Amino acid sequence: MMQKIQRFGGAMFVPVLLFPFAGILVGLTILFKNGDIMGSLADPDGAWYKFWTVIEEGGWTVFNQIPLLFVAGIPIGLAKKAHARAVLAALVTYLTFNYFVNAILTIWGENFGVDFSQEVGGVSGLTEIAGIKTLDTNIIGAIVISSIVVLIHNHYFDKKLPDFLGIFQGTSFVVIVCFFAMLPLALLTSWGWPIIQNGIASLQGFLASSDVLGVWLYTFLERILIPTGLHHFIYGPFIYGPAVVDGGIAKYWMEHLSEYATSAHSLKEMFPEGGFALHGMSKIFGIPGIALAIYVTAKPEKKKIVSGMLIAATLTSVVAGITEPIEFTFLFVAPLLFAVHAFLAASMAAVMYAFGAVGNMGGGLLEIASSNWIPLFKYHTSTYITQWIIGLAFTVIYFFTFRYLIVKLNVATPGREADDQKEVKLYTKADYKAKKQAENKNSANKENAYFVQASEFLEALGGSSNIADVTNCATRLRVTVVDESKIAPDSRFRSAGAHGIVKNGKAIQVIVGLSVPQVREQFENLLSDSSKKQYKEN
Repeated sequence: MMQKIQRFGGAMFVPVLLFPFAGILVGLTILFKNGDIMGSLADPDGAWYKFWTVIEEGGWTVFNQIPLLFVAGIPIGLAKKAHARAVLAALVTYLTFNYFVNAILTIWGENFGVDFSQEVGGVSGLTEIAGIKTLDTNIIGAIVISSIVVLIHNHYFDKKLPDFLGIFQGTSFVVIVCFFAMLPLALLTSWGWPIIQNGIASLQGFLASSDVLGVWLYTFLERILIPTGLHHFIYGPFIYGPAVVDGGIAKYWMEHLSEYATSAHSLKEMFPEGGFALHGMSKIFGIPGIALAIYVTAKPEKKKIVSGMLIAATLTSVVAGITEPIEFTFLFVAPLLFAVHAFLAASMAAVMYAFGAVGNMGGGLLEIASSNWIPLFKYHTSTYITQWIIGLAFTVIYFFTFRYLIVKLNVATPGREADDQKEVKLYTKADYKAKKQAENKNSANKENAYFVQASEFLEALGGSSNIADVTNCATRLRVTVVDESKIAPDSRFRSAGAHGIVKNGKAIQVIVGLSVPQVREQFENLLSDSSKKQYKEN
């Protein structure tokens, strides 16, 4: 079950990767259209304003089509075969489901307690999906339906039908089965979802009223669950789903950004739900404190090497919001430090929220600045200055806390390993590629660092025959093995360039970094080549 949950969490991350660029783009367009900042250039009748209006409309694509993105993204991460065809089946089935709901509520809406004559949006509980008026099941409906399609696809895509029914094989048969599965599901949704919507509304009220404690608990869970890969289930319903606001914090914040950018009212007063999206603060203020603590506690002769590694990893965290290179550096040698990190991250977010800081701040500096600090600074200067003071104060707290614990517990962080111990290192792609190219000059294929890294990982995982399933999320190669006893020691993976490895029975996560899509592609190519070779031999 844990393997399936982790794989599902990775699949959810596929569409999420599209949001940072969209958020930056919309934030910049709102900034460029703000008359207080751009002056006469922001005249609504001018070419400048009209140009950025066009760009903004394109930037809204991701936010306006969130359910469809999750419908398409889930099969990419979960389908075991023919991923593209699984996506097609999921899209067709999702649209079919919504057409069913539309017809049912058009005819029997009153019997289900739904006034289907209302306009979409607001508190109506209705929305429009690809031109279809339907119940607003948000990403929950999209994920459930897409997951059902994937199950049916994985089971029936290869089913052999009689020759005279051959035209209905493959994707057509999957869609046919899904068609009949959607009818009772649409009926059940028409009856049950309005009840769930009322429950969600109550939950939103509870979380909003839980104030600082709710923000602390949310942020703590989002951080502490990172090693398991289950943190997607914490932030997903808040940032992209209806946990605290319809449509999710990311979409709601961007929709109202121009309003917040021209109002002197407190941000916390206008959007208290934004406290549940401050988990990016630890990426900007916490990680530098940790990195500095690791540096100052390193042995003098190793500080130069350690500094180069830490600077790159810290910049990755601060600018891009990817924290795993540093987090997994100390996670595997001292899990207690990671628990302290989660505690401090939650405390920082809670204190910032108590002093009025809210927004959509789950990413890195570039994303947060463009959709929060820059467009809103004029009217919310004191709030953001206070937030930065709190953040820098926590950088100091992080530094002294980690420095004390590393020394007190004698933690073998980078630069503190025993002289006879293999160095714990965060390899860069450039380092790894140069090393492997030097070792494999006679093989053109092996000059590809991704190919070489995938080969090393495959061998360390016990070879092709030991791989049952493979997928990836933003930074991790997620593999299900047949026999976990065949897996090589963690040092083998690190020597191949991995930042770390998480083992949970047969469910293995290799922490690769942002190059994981390319590594996975090479990994699957190696599996395919092995299968073809075995088939020919048989």
